[in-house]
Amino acid sequence: MHVQVARVLYYFEVHLLYATMVGLAAWALTSIRLGSATTKYWIWVATALNFIAPLGAILDKLGMKYLSWAKPLNVMGELGFRIAQNVPVATMIGTVWLLGASLMSARLWLRLRAEGSGVRADRTPGFLVHGMPVRFQASGRGPAVDGVLRPQISLPTGIERVLSERELNAVILHELTHARRRDNLIRLVYELVLSVLWFHPLVWVAGSQLSLYRELSCDESVIQRAQGRELVSALAKLAAPREPLLLQATASSFISHRLARLAARPQRLSRVGSALLIAAFGAALTGGVLGTVAHTACCFVARN
Repeated sequence: MHVQVARVLYYFEVHLLYATMVGLAAWALTSIRLGSATTKYWIWVATALNFIAPLGAILDKLGMKYLSWAKPLNVMGELGFRIAQNVPVATMIGTVWLLGASLMSARLWLRLRAEGSGVRADRTPGFLVHGMPVRFQASGRGPAVDGVLRPQISLPTGIERVLSERELNAVILHELTHARRRDNLIRLVYELVLSVLWFHPLVWVAGSQLSLYRELSCDESVIQRAQGRELVSALAKLAAPREPLLLQATASSFISHRLARLAARPQRLSRVGSALLIAAFGAALTGGVLGTVAHTACCFVARN
C-alpha cells in the first residue's frame, strides 16, 4: 500500500515540477510585447490544461519499452516514500488538500448557481447574430455571454438608448467572439483545475492572465474589423459610474488595459511575433512533457 501511494506522490511531484516550469515559461513569454493577445490567451489556456492533463503518464504507458533511457528523481521518490510511510503526516496533508478542494468546489458551485438564476430571470426575446442568440435582460447586468455548452449573448434592456448603433455593433462583436470560442466552457475547465490545485500560486496567476487576455483577444477581433474606436466609446459609456448598465466585473477590472490597447495607434497584428511565441511555448511544453516522461517512465522502486 505504501509503495502504491509513494508512486502516486512521486508522479504528482514530477508532474507539478515540470508543469510549473512550463507555467513560468508562459509567464515570461506573454510578458514580452510581441505577438497578439489571442496567441497569449491560448498559451495560458494550454498552460492551465497542462497542470491537470497527465500527458507524461499517457506517454509512459504507450512507450514504456522505448524509454529505457528514463531516470527517476531519487530525491522526490524519497520524499514521496517518507510521506507514504508517515500516516499522521499523510493524513494531515490529505485533510488540508481535501478541505481546500471542497471550499473551492463550493465556491464554484455557488457562482454557477447565482449566474444560472440570473440568466433565467427577466429575459426577453431578442435576435440572432451570425446564428448566435441575443437576448435582453432587465437585471442591470452589462453585456455578457451566458451558458456553457449553448452560449448566448445577453444585453441589458435599454442599452440601445445609451450606445449608438455602431457602438452597439462593436460590443456585440466582442461578445460574439467570446461565445463562438466557448470561453465560458474554458473558464469552467480552468476553475475545475483550480479546485484541485488550489494550493499552487501559478495556477492562480494563470487565472488572472486568462481573464486579461480573454478580454484583450476579443477586443482584437473588433480592431480587425476597424471598429476599435466605437468599442472605446462604448466602454467609456458603460463603465461610467453614473451609468446603470455597468460592465461585468471581470471585464471592468481590465478596463484600463483595454482602453489603452484600443486607443493606441492601429497596428497590424504581428504574425511573425505570434509565430515566435507559439514556437517558443511549444518547445517549453514539449520539454515539460518529455521531462516528466524522463523521470516517471521507469518503474519507481521503493525501499522495502
